[in-house]
Amino acid sequence: MPAADDSRATFDSSAFLSTCSGRPGVYRMFDVDAKLLYVGKAKNLKKRLASYFRQSGLAPKTAALVGKIAQIETTITANETEALLLEQTLIKEWRPPYNILLRDDKSYPYVFLSDGDFPHLSIHRGAKKQKGRYFGPYPSAGAIRESLNLLQKTFFVRQCEDSFYKNRTRPCLQHQIKRCKAPCVGLVEPAEYADDVRHSVMFLEGRSNALTDELSTAMQAAAMKLDFERAAGLRDQISLLRRVQDQQSMEGGEGDVDVVAAMVNPGGACVHLISVRGGRVLGSKNFFPQVAIEEEGSSVLLAFLAQYYLSSQERDLPNELIVNAQHEDFPTLIAAIDELRGRELSISYRVRGIRARWQQLAVTNAEQALMARLANRQHVSARFDALAQALDLYEVPQRLECFDISHSSGEATVASCVVFGPEGPLKSDYRRYNIEGVTPGDDYAAMHQALTRRFSKIKDGEGKLPDILLVDGGKGQLAMAREVLEELAVPDLTLLGVAKGVTRKPGLETLYLNDAAHEFTLPANSPALHLIQQIRDESHRFAITGHRARRDKTRRTSTLEEVAGVGPKRRRELLNHFGGLQELSRASIEEIAKAPGISKKLAESIYAALHSE
Repeated sequence: MPAADDSRATFDSSAFLSTCSGRPGVYRMFDVDAKLLYVGKAKNLKKRLASYFRQSGLAPKTAALVGKIAQIETTITANETEALLLEQTLIKEWRPPYNILLRDDKSYPYVFLSDGDFPHLSIHRGAKKQKGRYFGPYPSAGAIRESLNLLQKTFFVRQCEDSFYKNRTRPCLQHQIKRCKAPCVGLVEPAEYADDVRHSVMFLEGRSNALTDELSTAMQAAAMKLDFERAAGLRDQISLLRRVQDQQSMEGGEGDVDVVAAMVNPGGACVHLISVRGGRVLGSKNFFPQVAIEEEGSSVLLAFLAQYYLSSQERDLPNELIVNAQHEDFPTLIAAIDELRGRELSISYRVRGIRARWQQLAVTNAEQALMARLANRQHVSARFDALAQALDLYEVPQRLECFDISHSSGEATVASCVVFGPEGPLKSDYRRYNIEGVTPGDDYAAMHQALTRRFSKIKDGEGKLPDILLVDGGKGQLAMAREVLEELAVPDLTLLGVAKGVTRKPGLETLYLNDAAHEFTLPANSPALHLIQQIRDESHRFAITGHRARRDKTRRTSTLEEVAGVGPKRRRELLNHFGGLQELSRASIEEIAKAPGISKKLAESIYAALHSE
């Protein structure tokens, strides 16, 4: 492109290389607008940078980068290890478009076991500030939920929050379905509960075999004492644990290991990570890093490992990494991790036995995940082409936005905006709008507010303008959308109203293009209609999720919080006195006044707040 050619012409690579140092360091490439394009590190800066400006042999993506270079800056470091650390710091801070970027930088979750006589189990992310024990990390929250679900079925350790636990006056549903022994109301002895906690800890530490042996011995002892009820309970626990051991076919190794496999093809890249702790596979996770220049699996693997283990001091570090490719810079990476984290680890490529099975499992999962992702991209892209034909558009749309409204009889109204592109959902662009100041249940007013808030940013020069705006609704919603766009003087864009048919069955939707006069339908098997249904359903799901969260938050907020003179301590005493908000709401003013620390006047205020509706 002309701009790229001009920028390349302004950069004198020969003059730059003539003064470039041959020492280790980091280089940064900028375009004509001084925008950072790429950050790299090198053992020899001059040799590495000279490789970008050779006359032939450059990969297409590298050539595209070089065509945009207008300036290069270098920073000399004492050694290659320092260069790698600096490179990762700059990549994390600036996220250059031509670097391999790891998008998921969240910390891994842990299982948390609280302190106290009757501790509880829960999922934990972030800093480990609470008193208790942490087990993990697990590759995903889903992996933790599987473990917690098994523990709840097997050992009945509570998983409710302390605020819920302390205010119980009778057992909850978890006790009724035999998932908890109800320590909240004293239905289990501390010693028995402590045993359940100890068994849960053994399971979380990976000592499943020792745990099964202990339970088997206890079962036999109970049977010898003719305590068949306890023996049957222990038998059921052993059965559940045996089932997990059978499913855990990869168990049998030892140590803390992360198994990482990278797969690359022209459509993208996938890195699959399997987390093994104490010789037990905890789970796995797929990453899809942004790949711009490096197309070799080993280069993608190196970039992933560097960003993943150097970008966060809190991220758990195993003793060993098992990988599916070798790279000459792995020793530098090991040295950098040792310098930054104070921990030594090894990187293994040629492995045998169980470790080879782990490695192959990671490779297989990376291949399958990448194939599925690319197939989905092609599928969605074909639907976009079909939509362009159905709407008689000159170009295939690149950005679709869909709005929907969700509420319960007007309560906690939430509007959603979901965004799709030819590669699928653009979840980072999703937005929710809490609707305020409209008549409850007035969907038109709610839609007007949401669209106004969204497209006011376009008027102010912020955000991206969609190619097609979908509105979940019929003629009225479409007219409201048109009115908002005209009020804000937003440039013309294609409007599409999606109204459910009379029977409200999928495939019978009525569509309105730009206005109510252009009404049409599409065949039930039309890929264009399938795309419309997909984005409409996603918008509906996103709106409902937001509405429920807002509604539940409102309902969790006690009405007592709005009463002057009733602080946290008095609220707690009131709820303990009456056994909960429901019983308090049934009490008379005289009964409320009998609670500790409550005067007659304050009781009247509390009663009025509870019966304001």
